Amino acid sequence: MTLVERFSACQPDTIDYRFTVTDPATFTRPWTASIPMRKIKGPNLEYGCHEGNYALPKRPQRRSR
Repeated sequence: MTLVERFSACQPDTIDYRFTVTDPATFTRPWTASIPMRKIKGPNLEYGCHEGNYALPKRPQRRSR
């Protein structure tokens, strides 16, 4: 399996995260996904780094749309 990741600044507050998976043993052809990542206010913490760290201040929950 081959995974190619690309990060592109498409707007001042948006990064386009795009990855392509190539695995002839599993898929008939390569496939690509694209996820826009928008800048947020406040600290940007990786989930795995602060998971269960109760010393961090609570962040407000996102409201459902």
